[in-house]
Amino acid sequence: MPDLKLDSIDLRILSEIQRDGRITKLALAERVGLSPTPCWVRLRRLEEAGIVTGYHARLALRQVTPFAMALVEVTLGSHRQADFDRFERAVKAEPGIVSCWSVGGGVDYVLRVVARDVDAYQRIIDRLLDGDTGIDRYFTYIVTRTVKDDAAMPLEALMEERNGPVHS
Repeated sequence: MPDLKLDSIDLRILSEIQRDGRITKLALAERVGLSPTPCWVRLRRLEEAGIVTGYHARLALRQVTPFAMALVEVTLGSHRQADFDRFERAVKAEPGIVSCWSVGGGVDYVLRVVARDVDAYQRIIDRLLDGDTGIDRYFTYIVTRTVKDDAAMPLEALMEERNGPVHS
């Protein structure tokens, strides 16, 4: 948790910019109930504190090109820190691996891989296997349909669960 104390206006700013990263300063100020200058000062403070880490465009990738997406469970053969580090370096170097989570439970990592097709996906996996990354086994789940893929975090609900209702 950051050292910065967040109030309800900060949370509204964060929620709004999650929904629309291209929102104008004036529109953001109106939506959160501030004048533009204090709103901009708050946003800059949130950025400088590392709470806002970037602004991104979401693409309708299927309108650009066909692709295959896979979720992959990975279990390493050995569990020393050096093994995790070696695997994570390989994952970071592979552009087709767009997400990687270290998880608890029966597997060590879950990956989200995007490739031109299933053959291209398999070539990514083969590079990982041939690259001495320590993979003992992996399980692939090809995504056939996206039901929900919301980039915005449920900030208000998370804060409410932590602190009780957030008041203005």
